[in-house]
Amino acid sequence: QVHVVESGGGLVQPGGSLRISCTASGLTFSNYAMRWYRQAPGKERELVARISHSGDLAFYADSVKGRFTISRDNAKITVFLQMNSLKPEDTAVYVCNALWCPDYVCNDRITYWGQGTQVTVSS
Repeated sequence: QVHVVESGGGLVQPGGSLRISCTASGLTFSNYAMRWYRQAPGKERELVARISHSGDLAFYADSVKGRFTISRDNAKITVFLQMNSLKPEDTAVYVCNALWCPDYVCNDRITYWGQGTQVTVSS
């Protein structure tokens, strides 16, 4: 069975940092691009960052550029999101997604989602 599990969420003060992680087991991790989305109540789900299957290409939403860094460790079948200079508007459930994307060609029918981890930025 495929299991996509996030961890590392919590409460952090504005300006602080947090690193969340996502482990995706039961699949060939190196064949999947990994994406972080976030969902806040009353807001549309937002793609925060994505990283290619090999880790050589990354994308960030404008709202987090310069503050967040996505990375992956294929040996650990884990993707990370380092979040710095956090703002209250970063508060959301951060959800990890694995998308079949070998050789930069994706098939959105082959995708798996985690349950999410709560990140709260508040004084």
